[in-house]
Amino acid sequence: MPRESRIQQRARATEILRRLRRRYPDAKCELNWSTPLELAVATILSAQCTDKRVNLVTPALFKKYRTARDWARTPRETLEREFHSTGFFRNKAKNVRALMARLDAEFGGELPGDFDVLVSLPGIGRKTANLLVATVFGKPGLVVDTHFIRLSNRLGFVKGETDAVKIERALQKIVPEKDWTDWSHGMVFHGRRCCLARKPDCGNCPVSDLCPSVRAAGAKTG
Repeated sequence: MPRESRIQQRARATEILRRLRRRYPDAKCELNWSTPLELAVATILSAQCTDKRVNLVTPALFKKYRTARDWARTPRETLEREFHSTGFFRNKAKNVRALMARLDAEFGGELPGDFDVLVSLPGIGRKTANLLVATVFGKPGLVVDTHFIRLSNRLGFVKGETDAVKIERALQKIVPEKDWTDWSHGMVFHGRRCCLARKPDCGNCPVSDLCPSVRAAGAKTG
């Protein structure tokens, strides 16, 4: 594929998003939650774990722990047992307790809506902060998860890049800020349902004609 100008990249991204919106009109965060604190916990638990597994674990937890103080005062060992099936349970228990202790002590038990404040809190990196500001507070956010990384490379917006921050910065220059959240949800839905890691379903892909990876594969077999 010839090298694209920034204007061409933006135009292609706009068309990709238009088609993904049409294919996945209900694209959204697939973690179940009813309060900002619940989404914060669910997002921490989702690291190296599927949303489906997290959604099996959290209903009982959310009935038991309703405030930041409830989480903060629960022994780490108890949370480790309850988080066990999500993997990396020791680190997750540590992060949830530390996060909730900070929220209880400094924010009245509430989750702040400022991105820079969020990334300063325990257990919250840029991906989680972007998800929280986008999903809870309705602000634009690029949520760079494994699907986002894979599709950004396959679609040719980055090349061989795996650093989430670098990919976020690159896509900020290509996707309009107002579309960041929809782009993120579109990437996740498409990555889970069509552009799979091991065997992408290119024949059923709504953006295959806009994907340099498909053209490159065709050139090799042609």
